[in-house]
Amino acid sequence: MQYQMSERHACRLMGLGRSTHRYRARKAERDSELRTRLKELAARRMRFGYRRLTAMLLREGMPANHKRVYRLYREEGLAMRIRQRRRIRWNGVVTSPAATRPNERWSMDFVSDCVSTGKVIRMLTLVDDCTRECPAIEVDTSLGGLRVRRVLDRVASERGLPEAIVLDNGPEFRGRALAAWSVERGVRLEFIQPGKPVQNAYVESFNGRLRDECLNANWFTSLSDARRKIETWRQDYNQQRPHSSLDYVPPAEFAKAKAELRA
Repeated sequence: MQYQMSERHACRLMGLGRSTHRYRARKAERDSELRTRLKELAARRMRFGYRRLTAMLLREGMPANHKRVYRLYREEGLAMRIRQRRRIRWNGVVTSPAATRPNERWSMDFVSDCVSTGKVIRMLTLVDDCTRECPAIEVDTSLGGLRVRRVLDRVASERGLPEAIVLDNGPEFRGRALAAWSVERGVRLEFIQPGKPVQNAYVESFNGRLRDECLNANWFTSLSDARRKIETWRQDYNQQRPHSSLDYVPPAEFAKAKAELRA
């Protein structure tokens, strides 16, 4: 040795354990299976972050914690750049308390996109504020008030009517057709303040996920192609996609647990 000193004596002087000095990392072998599965999931779920991927790995029974997944996620360069939005300060008040049971309150809004021919398509999105389920996404080139009524009646026949619906001040929502439906069905319409989309936060958040994970990730060749792909994504959102606000449980599973508690 250069300093004519034993390993034992050198470690004692430095306050370092001999086992620590001799340790050689074996992470590559231990992480190979997890790394492979993480890359497979990230390839199919390109817009998922490491926390949502961790939830999916745990649901598959793989031994993984978020720190380990984050390390592999960074090493493999799976993180996607996120455009930072300018934060807007709002000092308004919340008009309604959070929903605590299914069908207590729904939220509704419109989203626009286009197909490969340039034709604009519109989507009516509907979200249950409690379970975060999306009962329907209606896709067409035009969606008027009467069409909105039919969609609501179809969803209500499957899961019952809500007590209230939160919506913005668009002409389709402010028209006579929806107002008459509200009176006939006894459903309260809660219109947000103009220019305050934060008051309709549940469906706005859902629309952001729809845009990021479905509309921006797919190329629609026709209206029927758009309907098929969007419906496939909606089913996956409800049944498989871990939801961060529900402790990384899919909305349908959360709704089932809620129903069992109320039973």
